[in-house]
Amino acid sequence: MESFLKKSKKASSVCANLSSMVKNSVLNQMADELENSVLEIISENKRDLDYAKEINLGSALLDRLMLDKDRVAGMAKAIREIATLKEPVGRILEGWRVESGLNIQKVTVPIGVIGIIYESRPNVTSDTAALCFKSGNVCVLKGGKEAEYSNQIIAKVLQKVLIRNNLPKELMALLPDSSREGVSKLIKMDKFVDLIIPRGGEGLIKFVSNNASVPVVKHDKGLCHTYIDASADVKKALDVCLNAKCRRVGICGAMETLLVHKKIANEVLPLLESEFKKFDTELRGCKKTQKILNVTLATDEDFDTEYLDNILSIKIVKNTKEAITHISKFGSGHSDAIITEDYSNAEEFLNGIDSACVYLNASTQFTDGGEFGFGAEVGISTNKLHARGPMGINELTTYKFKIYGNGHIR
Repeated sequence: MESFLKKSKKASSVCANLSSMVKNSVLNQMADELENSVLEIISENKRDLDYAKEINLGSALLDRLMLDKDRVAGMAKAIREIATLKEPVGRILEGWRVESGLNIQKVTVPIGVIGIIYESRPNVTSDTAALCFKSGNVCVLKGGKEAEYSNQIIAKVLQKVLIRNNLPKELMALLPDSSREGVSKLIKMDKFVDLIIPRGGEGLIKFVSNNASVPVVKHDKGLCHTYIDASADVKKALDVCLNAKCRRVGICGAMETLLVHKKIANEVLPLLESEFKKFDTELRGCKKTQKILNVTLATDEDFDTEYLDNILSIKIVKNTKEAITHISKFGSGHSDAIITEDYSNAEEFLNGIDSACVYLNASTQFTDGGEFGFGAEVGISTNKLHARGPMGINELTTYKFKIYGNGHIR
């Protein structure tokens, strides 16, 4: 482990000094190589899918795991989009002259070596590798066992392009020890690793956060809410809620709890129930909801659960303040939305919810690096420092001060 990470640390000085032209050229070559290797990638992915079915992996996780020609093309597209983004390294954030005559600049620089721990989704391998490379960072990737063959072939394809361009393959590498013990070692290697980004289940996040000596930016659970206010446009509410839950139930931006104002509940809940039936969504509701719909009782445990499945909890609330209180108690600081035509209620909600992403009249499934114009994201940070929400290339930089003098002494 130490020998592997020493090579990663050494490679970081190479990556940090690459020109924008070189980085963009390499990224575009990587996109081409992914598309050229699509049949090999799908073949290796099938091995993972077969194993996942043997261990009875859930349907939502199977969906995350599966690669086909369109998804590989999407991975390539994301890399090309990252290549087109404005260079994040070397930007002068501020510049000023102090009383002593020194000229000071605050300039963006790469973080260094970034360890990324993730589960299920093999596209994360290419997305995060490309984002780290564009921002001048080395990435150490640790994917889940269920995506082992997919991650290996994707990493191999990307490293092939690095080698072709006389760059160290350690710029993008899979952790050689993918066991839990390997992760335990990685998160304590603060001599060689500058940042850990865990994205996955609640157990993984808790383990890394409690045991790491390397700084951690968490991609925590997505317990997302949508609140339908009394003044909501009903059609808009139906469209947004169906998308927020049913577009893809297994992603972190999927709605897990629906809050409905009591004044509109009798009108909107039967309409929602009818639409959700088309998607076979299991509804669970509070006692007030049960007076309107024939559903299972939703408990506090339900409201505290990120289902990542086709299940939705419903609660009727008396006003925006109660909706905010519920989200403050059960939310995870990821993404929450209000559906309303009332400006005051919208502002009360948007200002009162302490989440990374807050939406007005839009689906929480937009919390995605690609949808934010970042090309992709290395994770959705639920931290408050140093990054929050979708982490793109700019969130993968830090800064240093450059001080220009002319024989100055103090």
